Amino acid sequence: MVWCRSARSPFPFDNNAAEREVRRVKFRQKISGGMRTLTGAEHFCHLRSYLATATKHGINLLDALAQLASGRPWVPTIN
Repeated sequence: MVWCRSARSPFPFDNNAAEREVRRVKFRQKISGGMRTLTGAEHFCHLRSYLATATKHGINLLDALAQLASGRPWVPTIN
């Protein structure tokens, strides 16, 4: 049991990917005191979702952001 909690463990502390994504949002709220506007919160959530999806598909985050900024956003393929 101690091995699973060590820093070198290849397994996540929990088994819930959605919970891990929400944890980042809550951490940002804790540090910055929350979002100033609803629009800003929506933009932040859209960007986090885009980057999380790109990460899960093995896409380089800098490349995904560059494509997004150039108006050609990366879109996952549907199998």
